Amino acid sequence: MRNGGLERGSGLRHLGRTWRDSVAFTKDRKSEVIGTYKTHNSDTGSPEVQVALLSERINYLTEHFKTHAKDHHSRRGLLKLVGQRRRLLDYLKRKDTDRYADLIKRLGIRK
Repeated sequence: MRNGGLERGSGLRHLGRTWRDSVAFTKDRKSEVIGTYKTHNSDTGSPEVQVALLSERINYLTEHFKTHAKDHHSRRGLLKLVGQRRRLLDYLKRKDTDRYADLIKRLGIRK
């Protein structure tokens, strides 16, 4: 019983939540984000969708650090996600500034 009982299939509960409850991104949530930001019917990989998915993960980790301030391993992952999102946004800004402006407005990234 490693990881405080949070192993998959253990059925044990930790702090009132199961292992699956603590997963950042469910399949349904991912499909919902893709559906919101897709540019055409079969779109799953456009920069808009990728940035939206990264933003969702970044927001989740930001909330995670409010209660787990010393989780430095996950913080490194957060910084990698932020860098990846930055590169995708730079690409989109270079290729089509209107799409870039619309995306950051929809996501509320810039203040």
